[in-house]
This record gives sequence, structure tokens and C-alpha cells, in this order.
Amino acid sequence: MSDRAAPLPTPNPLLVANLVAQIGFGLLAMTICLPSMQEWGSLFGADQARVQLTFSSYLVAYGSLQLVYGPMSDRFGRKPILMVGLLLAGIGSVLAALATDLDGLTAARVLQGAGTAAGMVAGRAMVQDLFPGSQRTRVMAYVGMAMGLCPPIATLVGGQIHVRLGWQANFALMAVLSGLLLVWAWLGLPARPARPLARTHWLGDMFRAYARLAREPAFLLNVAILSMTVATFYAFLSGAPIVLRSYGVGPANIGWYIMAVPLSFILGNFLTSRLSHRYGDRRMMALGQTSTIAGIGLMLALGLAGLKTPLAFCLPLMLLGIGHGLLMPACLAGAVGQVPKLAGAAAAVAGVAQQLLGALGGYTVGWVPHDGSVNLGLLMMGFTLAAITAQTVLHRPARAPR
Repeated sequence: MSDRAAPLPTPNPLLVANLVAQIGFGLLAMTICLPSMQEWGSLFGADQARVQLTFSSYLVAYGSLQLVYGPMSDRFGRKPILMVGLLLAGIGSVLAALATDLDGLTAARVLQGAGTAAGMVAGRAMVQDLFPGSQRTRVMAYVGMAMGLCPPIATLVGGQIHVRLGWQANFALMAVLSGLLLVWAWLGLPARPARPLARTHWLGDMFRAYARLAREPAFLLNVAILSMTVATFYAFLSGAPIVLRSYGVGPANIGWYIMAVPLSFILGNFLTSRLSHRYGDRRMMALGQTSTIAGIGLMLALGLAGLKTPLAFCLPLMLLGIGHGLLMPACLAGAVGQVPKLAGAAAAVAGVAQQLLGALGGYTVGWVPHDGSVNLGLLMMGFTLAAITAQTVLHRPARAPR
């Protein structure tokens, strides 16, 4: 019997909260150390490009392992894969806290990202498993609202912990949280039956699943939109501490400014949860891209006008946060729901594409100077225009047959 054949439990707030926590843990682990990255260069005697590699290497592992976890969760069940990932994340967090050089820290971040990837795949696939049609987009919006809280909370908490206890304490906190989430997953998530073990090897099943998804143009275009959108956001997350440092903002206060985008992302997701049934996915996505372009354009205009202040940098990007909140729930539901029986594999492809493009977005920040917001804004605009191109192709009117 497959995962989807079992009777679905009645949704309840604790189940949704558990899924949200498992999905959001990877983003929390990713961003809690952002304030510390301002000082890692001087602490470890490294240039900014090497420091940025600690962020990008996490994203590469976080994305790449989703390709393995997705088909394995389709075959062996979501819960076992999730718990293995949480164990790896805890070990990686401990090793990061004990790191004495930047190379060791980068390697530990890779292991940490490899573990947290399981939560993103298994959590999204379980949303597909447990919630029907229109309710799924709404639950994805709730996930988006909660995930929007992760960067501001993580950067605020991470900055304060960095100042008071040192950067290692942030990784110790992540190790504790991975243990708590492991227990919560064991006690609170449904143990949905895995597929019966077929005579074919699971690697063969994995490649067949990806080959099947590759034949779905709508799936590929939704993934492209998601990836470029995440690359835009990660470029902001990675570049904002550097821009804010040029404005005199230190680790303890970075989170107060960065929160403008994630909190507005929550608002966008809230609007999606209330309006998606009325306006439809296509219109919500169009509104999202319009708001995103307006936010980046306003930030660039202020930067080019010579207004170099933290508020002139962050406040216009509230429009970007709202736009991403309007866009991503429908896009996620469209990607994961194209082939329901391959929800795990679909979530994996979407996840790896998002994180790899996100890693590129974060790493390109180190290629150009950031004495102000203009260069970062141009990078973000480039990724956004690529997403709009994919969305235009996805939603172009079908030609009438001759």
C-alpha cells in the first residue's frame, strides 16, 4: 500500500505546527549565523569570498541532498528519512560549534545542511499527502508565513547570542533544537506506511521519477520561478549584512533591519491564504512579481540618488517580501502537485533547484563591492527578471489548433 492509499488523518493545529517546524528548521539553521559572518573574516584571517563560502556550501548541501531524500521518502516513508536528517543536522551543528578554522566550519556547515534538507523534503511532501486540493495551497501559505519569521528571529537571536556568548553558541542552540525536533517528529507525525519494496533498486526508482518529472513543462517552469525567486531572497540575506556594515550597523542590530523583508513576506502569505481561492494562482503570481519589481526598483532608485541609509535600503524591499509571499505558495503547490504520486521527488527537485540557485545568489554577492545598496539591487533585479521570464512562458495563452 502506498503512502497516499492510507486514510488521511483530520488536520489539526499541532500537526500543522510540527510540519512547519520541520520545514522551517533548515532556514533557521541557515540564517542564525548571518550576524557572525561580519566578523568571521577577521577572526579566521580570511577574505569575504571565503566567508561567503560557508553560506553557499550550506545551501549546496541543503539542496543537493534533497535529490536523494525525495525518492527515498516516496519509497521508505517520510518519517524515517526526516529523523535521519535531524540526526545528521545535530552532529553537524556540534562540529560547527567546535570548529577552530574556517575550513572546518565550512565542512561542518555542509553536514548541517545535508541533515536539514530532509525536513524540507519530507515536510513539503507530507503537506501534499495530508491536505487536499485547495487546502494544500492554504497550508503552504501558513508554511510561508512561519518561514518568513525564521530569518528575522534567527538574525536577532543570533546577533544577541554572538555578542553575549560568542558565535559558537548559535550552533550549540541548533544542536539542541535538532534533538527536540527529532523527539517531536517521533511522537507527533503520522507513521505513514512506505511503499512495498520492489525488486528494482531504489536508485533506479529515483532516476525514473526524475525522468518522469522532466517531461512535465509546467513542473520545470514552476521550479525555475521558485529558484530565481529564492536566489533573489538569498542574495538579499547574504548581502544585507555587508551593505548594513557600510552604513555602520553591527551584528547586534542587523536583524532589526533584515526583518523588514521576512515580516512583509508573512503579510504576503497571509493575503494569499485569504485571496487565492478568489483570484486564482495565476493572478496571485502576477501580483507577486509586480510587487517584487516595484520594491527592488524603488530601492535602486534611492541608492542611485545617493540616499545611503539603512532604512532607505530595507524599507522599499518590504514590497519584495509581500510579492514573494503572494507568489510562492501557488508556485510551490503547482510544482509539488503536478504528479501527486511523485510528491517527494518533486519536492526534492524544487528544493535542490532553489538552494543551488540560492547558493549562487549568495555567492555572487562576494564578487562585487557593496559600499551601498546599488550593486546588490542589480543582482537581485537580474534574478527577478529571470523568474518573470519563466512565469511568462508558464502562463502564455495556449495556441488554438489549426
